Amino acid sequence: MTDTIQPTTAPASGADVPLLEIRAVSKRFGSVTAIREVSAHVRAGCVTCVLGDNGAGKSTLIKILSGVHQHDDGEFLMEGVPTRFGSPREAKAQGIATVFQDLATVPLMSVWRNFFLGSEPTKGSGPLRRIDVPRAKRVVREEMAKMGIDVRDPEQPVGTLSGGERQAISIARALYFGAKVLILDEPTSALGVKQSGRVLRYIANARDRGIGVIFITHNPHHAHPVGDRFVVLNRGRVLGDWAKAEISREELIKMMSGGAELDMLEHELRRGGFDVDPQP
Repeated sequence: MTDTIQPTTAPASGADVPLLEIRAVSKRFGSVTAIREVSAHVRAGCVTCVLGDNGAGKSTLIKILSGVHQHDDGEFLMEGVPTRFGSPREAKAQGIATVFQDLATVPLMSVWRNFFLGSEPTKGSGPLRRIDVPRAKRVVREEMAKMGIDVRDPEQPVGTLSGGERQAISIARALYFGAKVLILDEPTSALGVKQSGRVLRYIANARDRGIGVIFITHNPHHAHPVGDRFVVLNRGRVLGDWAKAEISREELIKMMSGGAELDMLEHELRRGGFDVDPQP
């Protein structure tokens, strides 16, 4: 596998260049177009929320950004440089870290082993080279403390932690290994209210450390408090792209819920004798 394809043109200059940007990106699988002319960007120290229901194209977009798939049309730029990744390894080398829903953690392994997962610090050389366990545990405590979590026992199995704490490990791991752009795939989808709130704080923590965050979600209630920009997908197309000052949470909810379809559903429910608010 070759390294990331380099552009023939010089990268754009200036402080206003996004860390990551896609312009009119499309992806086809045979005769099916998964996403069509999708544009979005993420800047350092900002959270770009990508919202959409099942089938909206979120998964395909994540896989393009993380190097699993290559786009068929459009442009993909890293810090103004046209880029095409051949693998997730290439994307990671360029500073794109993706935390998928399964979190890539091993429940029976300790916190510190899950944090490094094959990239453990070592000491010694040659046949005497071995894992530097004290250093590894110290790094885990320090990095998790930056996320606001006090790790009392790095030997604790990850499977005994809450979903929010496992998310924190994945986020802290990505930041420690040099991520510039952090992509989070539905990090709050399987969590309760309290744990979701903690994950949103972790996202804000990463943003405040200068990381560009792409927060993939179907929940506008979670997106709006932490997001700086909002991109709504529907059936592979962009319905809109707004800065936070340009759209309220209520407008975002209505956009996600289908607008006129939601109003019609509410009317039908009330006519049937139900006093139901169908908004999430």
